Amino acid sequence: MMAFGIHPVLQALRARRVTRLRVGARADRRIDEILSLAAAQHVPVERVDASALDRAARGGAHQGVVADVESPREHTVESLVAAADGAPLIVVLDGVEDPHNAGAILRTVDAAGADGLVRQARRAAALDGIAAKASAGAIASVRIATVVNVARAIDDLKAAGVWTIGLAGDAAEAYTDVDWTQPSAIVLGAEGTGLRRLVRERCDRLVRIPMRGAVESLNVSVAAGVVLYEAVRQRINATDNGS
Repeated sequence: MMAFGIHPVLQALRARRVTRLRVGARADRRIDEILSLAAAQHVPVERVDASALDRAARGGAHQGVVADVESPREHTVESLVAAADGAPLIVVLDGVEDPHNAGAILRTVDAAGADGLVRQARRAAALDGIAAKASAGAIASVRIATVVNVARAIDDLKAAGVWTIGLAGDAAEAYTDVDWTQPSAIVLGAEGTGLRRLVRERCDRLVRIPMRGAVESLNVSVAAGVVLYEAVRQRINATDNGS
């Protein structure tokens, strides 16, 4: 895998996942920190020109640094549930192919303290390059389970005692109607098309985010943030109230 940009590369180094580093002529405090971490970990560093960095980052905003990164540790649906500290809170992506959205969702999963993300091997954004940068380094810390079939993964979550709640614009219930203090998985569909039929049918419940303006739906990464932080709010309140 490949990561580029100051923050994603720093996070990958802190997670000790970088195997090679390519650095341009830019010099500042953050590049110095990257080079210091690389030296401490005996990571090979290659000085290259801007065009080489542009090619490696496929035109992305590399900020003068590109890293080869080990693939994230493989997890299963069951291991995500088992690793949860308390009631699991997991995000499931059904066909989210835009790397900016996938990365932004990973960033929010990390920020909200959720227990991991489930994604399908096919019809899903690659988790390097653009997605890694959009995640602001969260790809190095979020547990990710890559599965062959999302509908089957939902069955596995249900078997593990996790409620599966899909987001759908035509759902009768609002996302605030859910008790998110219970073991929960938020299931998000593809940009534009939403949840596939089999995935939709497998979910325990379908909920919507009420839209008060002219637009019909939110960007999938924004929707993920809205619902995740409703879950966080409820869980904080439950803790404060001693339940």
